[in-house]
Amino acid sequence: MKTALIIFIKSIAFSATLLALSASAIQADETCQSPYMAKITGQEDFVYIWTLGSEGIGDEQDKLVTVDVRPQSPSYGKVINSISVGGRNEAHHSGFTDDRKHLWAAGLDTNKIFIFDVHSNPAKPALSNTITDFVEKSGGVVGPHTTYALPGRMMITGLSNSQDHSGATALVEYTNAGKYIATHWTPTDKNLQGAIKTGQFADGYGYDVRVLPRLNAMFTSSFTGWNNYMMDFGKMLNDGEAMKHFGNTVVQWDLHAKQPKKIFDVPGAPLEIRCAWDPQHNYCFTTTALTSKIWLIYQDPKGEWQTKAVADIADPSKIPLPVDISIQSDDNILWVNTFMDGTTRAFDISDPFNPKQFFEQKIGSQVNMVSSSWDGKRLYYTSSLLANWDKKGDANDQYFKLYHWDGKQLTEQFAIDFTKEKLGRPHQMRFGAYSLYANKLEPSKTLALN
Repeated sequence: MKTALIIFIKSIAFSATLLALSASAIQADETCQSPYMAKITGQEDFVYIWTLGSEGIGDEQDKLVTVDVRPQSPSYGKVINSISVGGRNEAHHSGFTDDRKHLWAAGLDTNKIFIFDVHSNPAKPALSNTITDFVEKSGGVVGPHTTYALPGRMMITGLSNSQDHSGATALVEYTNAGKYIATHWTPTDKNLQGAIKTGQFADGYGYDVRVLPRLNAMFTSSFTGWNNYMMDFGKMLNDGEAMKHFGNTVVQWDLHAKQPKKIFDVPGAPLEIRCAWDPQHNYCFTTTALTSKIWLIYQDPKGEWQTKAVADIADPSKIPLPVDISIQSDDNILWVNTFMDGTTRAFDISDPFNPKQFFEQKIGSQVNMVSSSWDGKRLYYTSSLLANWDKKGDANDQYFKLYHWDGKQLTEQFAIDFTKEKLGRPHQMRFGAYSLYANKLEPSKTLALN
């Protein structure tokens, strides 16, 4: 009995040590990752790039491309591995499981989800499983988008449905092993599911998902359905009916129960959601693609969630098309990419209700994703938005770039021309490191916030 008690006390002490580390130094490789995931601190070793196959380029297949980003490596800034998955699936977003052993990468068109083993050999990921019955299992969800880590499972947002290919969709849960668990449909006017409709819209659309576990809060944003995201961009912009079918909502969910609580009007297709890291900061940001605004999702003094437009991005009348955003780990800077002018912008968000732009730089003729290291000194950029939305001709600039940020300016370190390398259209990035899979716990290198 005495021995058991000593073991129990030591266990509590060890857990307390981990919690103290978590509270004092919440670390991450990218500041948009799930808080449940094992995290990289310091220098990342690799960047995994989920890449769209492009007709007439290389093998024309979607692929996971690995780039070595270790500064002292002889292959620094070079592609060291590429694994094709067969065909073009409209490769879009990817996400790690909570243990970071597997990367789930989805296709918006074919609805396939490709699961890569990234822990056996981080420099050379291997395709370990492919989910091909997502639509059937989910009950008609189309366009798997965000693949987001929860404890022991993955939450997947849909963009559309198999009935009419509109933006009405759902959240879908799987185990880390790839077994379907449940479908949670986004509330609509016809079925609010007990949620409170706070404004004009309850469109049922989906796009991104993020959570704040300490507040039992989950948030989803909204985009558009298969009918639009698979259409030529120029044709869609000139189609008045098509332009009516974009999401205008953010939904607050009960994280534990997976039940919708409130539906907020956020007009103009709110895309990525990024939440503050400081335990005292109860807010997240999103940006609207069509109305070019930064929106704050925040908890008011009464503990109720609200939304508010807090800043414009560039000139909204010119539809610069804000796409990816990245919040810095100190909650002081929000990076915002605008696709049409190929520009990245830095906003001071130290006062979240009054973001102020203080920097901008053109990255390419088009720019989509931005991924930041935890210390904020390295910013990675990719170019492709959607196969049918990317620019045409010479403006179809397809690249992966690394910049160093010194607090005042971005300095390019290297660039890879994905067209020249016959790889395709680089979309989303995720970081990898050998230290994640060490046999011993190294708090200075890795940290699990579970």
